[in-house]
Amino acid sequence: MTDISKTYSLPKAELTLRQKVGQLFMPAVFINDTEEEVQQMEQLIKEQCVGSICFFHSRASAATNFEGKKKVVHNEQSYDRLLELIGRYQKAASVPLLIAIDAEWGLAMRIENTPQFPYAITLGALTDKNNLIQQVGEAIGDDCRRAGIQWNLAPVVDINNNPENPVIGYRSFGDDRDSVLEKTEAFLKGMTNSGTLNSIKHFPGHGDTATDSHLGLPVIDKSMEELMENELYPFKKLIASGVDSVMVGHLLLPQLDADNPSTTSSKIISGLLRKKLGFDGVVISDALNMHAVSKKFPQKGSLEEAAFTAGMDVLCFSENVAEGIDEIMTNASKDRIQESFDRVRALKHNAFSQESHLNQVNPDDYSQLNRKIAEQSITELFGDAPTVEKIKSSDFLNISVNSGKKNSFSKQVSSYSGAKGVDLDAALISDNQSIVLSIFAPAVKPKDLFGFDDKTLASIHRLISEKNTLIYLFGNPYILDILKLQPNSNVVLVYQDFPEFQAVAFEHFSGNIKAKGKLPIQLKTFQP
Repeated sequence: MTDISKTYSLPKAELTLRQKVGQLFMPAVFINDTEEEVQQMEQLIKEQCVGSICFFHSRASAATNFEGKKKVVHNEQSYDRLLELIGRYQKAASVPLLIAIDAEWGLAMRIENTPQFPYAITLGALTDKNNLIQQVGEAIGDDCRRAGIQWNLAPVVDINNNPENPVIGYRSFGDDRDSVLEKTEAFLKGMTNSGTLNSIKHFPGHGDTATDSHLGLPVIDKSMEELMENELYPFKKLIASGVDSVMVGHLLLPQLDADNPSTTSSKIISGLLRKKLGFDGVVISDALNMHAVSKKFPQKGSLEEAAFTAGMDVLCFSENVAEGIDEIMTNASKDRIQESFDRVRALKHNAFSQESHLNQVNPDDYSQLNRKIAEQSITELFGDAPTVEKIKSSDFLNISVNSGKKNSFSKQVSSYSGAKGVDLDAALISDNQSIVLSIFAPAVKPKDLFGFDDKTLASIHRLISEKNTLIYLFGNPYILDILKLQPNSNVVLVYQDFPEFQAVAFEHFSGNIKAKGKLPIQLKTFQP
């Protein structure tokens, strides 16, 4: 299997100082850009000797669409477009580009019609099955390398110990530091086996906040002792064992630096990360267009220069490349520039020279892996287990909140049991007191109550309070905090809505498999 990354080699000629600065910049590129925008990026890469690029789906996606007002247009050909653009941008570069992407759960995080693997929180529910997590890391890495992507900006090692976190949540392995570390190590081992570069994020820890750093600056007001005991714990351990890069998040830690967010804090980057934790690899910023920091630096190029001065090596999602280079050239020493350039060059050498042996693509292998994870992660949260069996053996109603998603689980339940399928309104006026309720959330993020409309949510609340209800939740387990569950409520967490997970959920319902997963987080309201 061809590894596109192997087709490039680094030039031996010495770069100018300005070209070396250009190597530190990672502008964003977009699958759905127009031809005019693509040509502008090609010109930028040529003229500024840009060192790396990071792929996003479109200018309406992820870090660029803060308020969620722009519509993301589906693109069936996005993978082919990805390959085309990588080829064009590499051709425009005098020094081979490092191609990066956020593929925390696979290329599907950014690219349609590519394999998707479970979210980190699903993997966090696995008990003693870290080999499956390693397989996920390797499969994602293989997919990256096949496409010509050398750098996966993953995994998230934040400890999500705040249930109201709007931006990490399901992207974290959980709220226990030892479990997060253990599962991260397995994921990293798999990625390393594929020859893909990694980036642990978001240093110094983005888990304990209720602020989305895309929109504002989160404050983590903890002592160094508390940070070392929890947030920094996995970073410290992973750095000691060796990682390719560390991504610094946009966070304010007043106990460490009351004046600067971590992105522009020399106390946090040069002091804490470099000196105290001993990391000498590549430090990369989180997206510099995020409002947590971008609004504080209105002058073009000033944010890039401030981040570089603080100790940053790679400036991700810089929207002001030329201006940023000018500012760094004006204010930074030759030695400081050479220091970061050497780190980036070493990373490129690693990416373009190492041997990687990609496994043959087999979609069935992906499906089987997802099936195994589903079987090992499905989790029972039973407040009244005897009632579960009474519901299953009764003439229950089969209710589905699909949110427009395909629900094969409910169809299988009806075929198996003969249970009548009705909607929420009919269930509420029915004399039948036994309900099997499958819930597919409209959204995975907690914004606007995970996308539920008020009427649907109110009907679910009534069902839970008035009926004997067995819930199968296909989605983010933090959804349970908005369902007004009772102490005796019964829930089966399935985590994902993939066909493999729905099939396993039915196998669990019909008694053919037992739940083996463990909820990797603490909920605010529901503790059965």
